[in-house]
Amino acid sequence: MEPLGWADITFRLLIRFTPVWISLIAVFALSIRFRRRLGLYGRLFGSPIGMVGFGVVMFWALTAIHAGLFHLIATHDPLTQIPGMKNSPPGTPVADARTSGAYAYFLLGGDNLARDVFSRMVVGSGIVMLIAPLATVFAFMVGITLGLPAGYHGGRLDAGLSFIANLILAFPVILLFYLLVTPEIVQTGLPSYMAAILFVFPLVFVAVLVNARLRIQPGKRNRVMAATMTPLILLYLVAVSQKDTALSFLPARLDPFDIPAGILVVFVSVVFVNAPTVFRIVRGLTLDIRTRDYVAAAQTRGEGAWYIMLWEILPNARGPLIVDFCLRIGYTTILLGTLGFFGLGLPPESPDWGSTINSGRKLLSIYPHSALPPAFALLSLVLGLNLLADGLREESLKD
Repeated sequence: MEPLGWADITFRLLIRFTPVWISLIAVFALSIRFRRRLGLYGRLFGSPIGMVGFGVVMFWALTAIHAGLFHLIATHDPLTQIPGMKNSPPGTPVADARTSGAYAYFLLGGDNLARDVFSRMVVGSGIVMLIAPLATVFAFMVGITLGLPAGYHGGRLDAGLSFIANLILAFPVILLFYLLVTPEIVQTGLPSYMAAILFVFPLVFVAVLVNARLRIQPGKRNRVMAATMTPLILLYLVAVSQKDTALSFLPARLDPFDIPAGILVVFVSVVFVNAPTVFRIVRGLTLDIRTRDYVAAAQTRGEGAWYIMLWEILPNARGPLIVDFCLRIGYTTILLGTLGFFGLGLPPESPDWGSTINSGRKLLSIYPHSALPPAFALLSLVLGLNLLADGLREESLKD
């Protein structure tokens, strides 16, 4: 077989993404159809910048879903080495593809270990789209849970929590990441203990949220609390208990999965670094909103402090927090790429974009096709998140 030209490569790439195009069209059609019922998300489709950003982010999110869950899009196994394909240029035919049943070409070429660059890029999107948003959610849980009482009550509580946050923020981010993911620190079990502490905050947040809302209805509160907290506690125990670590306390039959060590370390590091910044943002918003008339009215009604914080202050701070959430996912994506580029945290064979860029940078002047696709993927995702945040900011200012 002859190598493919760039026109054929482009056409085949578009065909490989067919499930993503169909899903993306469906998402846009349904969102535009029901935009009036979808609040701030619906109004996003009145902003051209927001729509472009949302489209780019959803493209990679849908790519991660189809490539990771349904095993579509990717043409080869991202870890499989095929003889004769080392540093092969884009469009190179795969030897014995007809007899082995493999896809006939390396659409974006092969890397220095004869692995398909295109497959590693699309499968690596799943790692980025899983860790970055989820770690940002946990960072917001920590920041909101601590920032609301610090800003609302003030005093020694505010001073103490602010001192801790400033102490963490005083460290250079890259140095702090490097310290947390080095093998010597990992062997001490520190990331596992940090995970046990940080993973508690979503439980505390949900429990306080339900209790504050249903405080005057104890019967209903207990039922809702049991229904929500029981699965969350079980999930917490399963996530924290890791085999062959100091926190291995569940028997094998009750521990169906273990978070890979590299992903756990990176996840905890990202949450630990981002939480103080979120704390400061939430604290600042709370200091401003707590002086509003509707907060004074809630205090006059005799509402509890947590009810006022979670159901009066937090909803009115949602605009800046949603915008910061989108931006912070972009920052986290860059941090993940940086860690992968330096070979920290995730295993070297991981198809995440940072590791893939790092593996191809040594031969960048000779074989640029290995490092450029994941680099452009990382660039497009961060750009999409920034555009999405700009669109959300424009719409939130109209409230």
